[in-house]
Amino acid sequence: MAAQKKAENNNILSIDIGGTSIKTVLLDEGGNMLTEYLKSKTPPEATPKDIVTGIVELIKPFPDNYNRVSIGFPGYVKNGIVKTAPNLAKNKWTDVDLAQRVANELGKPVRLVNDADQQGLGVVAGKGFEIVFTVGTGFGTALLFDGELLPHLELAHFPINKEEDYDDYIGNKAFEKIGTERWNKRLKKVIEIYKTVFNYDTLYIGGGNSKQIDFKLESNIKIVTNRDGIKGGAKLWKLADKYNIFTVEPEK
Repeated sequence: MAAQKKAENNNILSIDIGGTSIKTVLLDEGGNMLTEYLKSKTPPEATPKDIVTGIVELIKPFPDNYNRVSIGFPGYVKNGIVKTAPNLAKNKWTDVDLAQRVANELGKPVRLVNDADQQGLGVVAGKGFEIVFTVGTGFGTALLFDGELLPHLELAHFPINKEEDYDDYIGNKAFEKIGTERWNKRLKKVIEIYKTVFNYDTLYIGGGNSKQIDFKLESNIKIVTNRDGIKGGAKLWKLADKYNIFTVEPEK
């Protein structure tokens, strides 16, 4: 009984916040799913209050047998503080202490990282230089070396031409505007740029629009799912606090 209780108390609530949906699952320390994978729609122009409320509502069916929370967030995060959220409410996310708000609401310690970073932890093999793309509402990236999460870079906001950054060029608004064929040509171009600039060992592509890819990928490029990525919430708690990994405790 004591061993069972200890196992339960080391479980992790893993949350993936996206511009389209909020997803969650309970994991054990090894990243195995202990519950069904649940998701709900992200409110349009979601504010911090909307997101916290959405998390609380979404996890109601789950038992309270976890003691840590991992959150992947679609923007730049530093020490548990959201700095940018380009696909959520405008002018509402600068320096928002989202990790603290969730920790206080749930009464558990929280680690908050970029959503592509959390997905990267869930899908990489841990060998060499690996890059993760997420092609969904926006364009997300994560960089890992031998399974170690490197400092997050908002590569989506590098300009790719005079008018657009990568988010504009390959995000869902572009997909809906230009259609599948032209979007795939753009994705091919982005892959070639990253291949030349980063010389990655393996590239992983996830996010909702990854299922729209219609061209043959090289052998070191793999398609991954959100279900695989959300398992990175367990791996996140195996890492030391450094770079942008920061543990936020609930306030007494």
